[in-house]
Amino acid sequence: MQLITNPAVISIFLLCVLCLKHVNVLLAIIVATVTAGLLSGMDIKSVMDVFISGMGNNSETALSYILLGAFAATMAHSGFTGKFSAKLARIISGKKYVLLAVLTLIAMASQNIIPIHIAFIPIIIPPLLNVMNSLQIDRRAVASVLAFGLKMPYITIPVGFGLIFQNLIADNMVQNGAQILREDVWKSTLILGLGMIAGLLVSVFVTYRKPRKYEDKPLTYAADINCTDECDKFTTWIVVSAALATFLVQLFTHSLPLGALVGLGIIFTTKVIPKSKMDKMMNEGIYLMGYIAFVMLVAAGFASVLKSSGAIESLVGYVLAILPSNIIVMSLIILLLGLFITIGIGTSFGTIPILAVLFVPVCLKTGFNTAQIAVLIAAAAALGDAGSPSSDTTLGPTAGLNADGQHNHIYDTCIPTFLHYNIALILFALIGIYFLG
Repeated sequence: MQLITNPAVISIFLLCVLCLKHVNVLLAIIVATVTAGLLSGMDIKSVMDVFISGMGNNSETALSYILLGAFAATMAHSGFTGKFSAKLARIISGKKYVLLAVLTLIAMASQNIIPIHIAFIPIIIPPLLNVMNSLQIDRRAVASVLAFGLKMPYITIPVGFGLIFQNLIADNMVQNGAQILREDVWKSTLILGLGMIAGLLVSVFVTYRKPRKYEDKPLTYAADINCTDECDKFTTWIVVSAALATFLVQLFTHSLPLGALVGLGIIFTTKVIPKSKMDKMMNEGIYLMGYIAFVMLVAAGFASVLKSSGAIESLVGYVLAILPSNIIVMSLIILLLGLFITIGIGTSFGTIPILAVLFVPVCLKTGFNTAQIAVLIAAAAALGDAGSPSSDTTLGPTAGLNADGQHNHIYDTCIPTFLHYNIALILFALIGIYFLG
């Protein structure tokens, strides 16, 4: 009974139901936040105060997305994305699996080689929609490909975002009594990457292999962009230089907003895009990525309310009290609990400190070794990232694939990625825990 009446359980269940009923994700998160706060005994003023203050935790990410959205709009208006997509279309030459493979590699590179995360999606995907339409590619397969590239590298490869993710796991495990070296985390989580690969293959070659027809429609975020405009060599070099500068500034200053600002500055000062269009570019950037930015903000506020209300601690305390002695069954319960927590918060990185505080001491007492704990924490944190309505791993692909209004966030991105990757992560996490024991 305590489990059913827990505010975290009720609010996250409500969030999922509202999203499935086509309620706007932004509004659904706010309703779930207020519900969680009130059910836990907080007054409405306290709920809103915690919610609004918690939104600041994702302020840098939100600003990054808006500036990168503006950068994507300038690249589209310069004709660069049209030229790039045309060349890519010639390389593909009617082979849909070549396109899916290329998108997979680009998405993976966005996590480590050029760590810009989802910023590449509004630049690359919209100009390719007509190519996908001609090949009759099911966009659910593309969403699965993009989610794989955004997620698998940080779980298994200790470079870029993967280094941040794995350092978080190691640091939080050490802080809670489990001794592990940072460079050893990937050796334990490699099994999870194999699970992601299995999920990807099933998605592309089994579930969504059949053709699916879409109409050729203008892009809703910038209908006046002519993606077939000529892009001369000077413009190409400037755009490439701006992208490289954005990457280098972000790399050395650890500030993605500053990097995007430098990239925009290069494009405007060289007059690739006239200054008279500056307001238009910023407006399109806000239109393109502003929604994602605000969802990330309210998701951070939702997480703050859940933490402040004590609902998560109460939920975990109840579950841990009834854990069985079998290590595999225990692992399954912890993974499902991690999934439930993360799918509401929408961030695997932000969930690690919560999971480590709650699970590491219990795992140490019940006989888990450090490698098994690393797998458990990594999988539990990553589970909700694919499938969560408020995760950038799902919001990013939707932003690109729905540029012509023919891709549903919940049914075409969240549900497919949830089914293919979360089931695979749970199964392979349990296999890893068994063999690491």
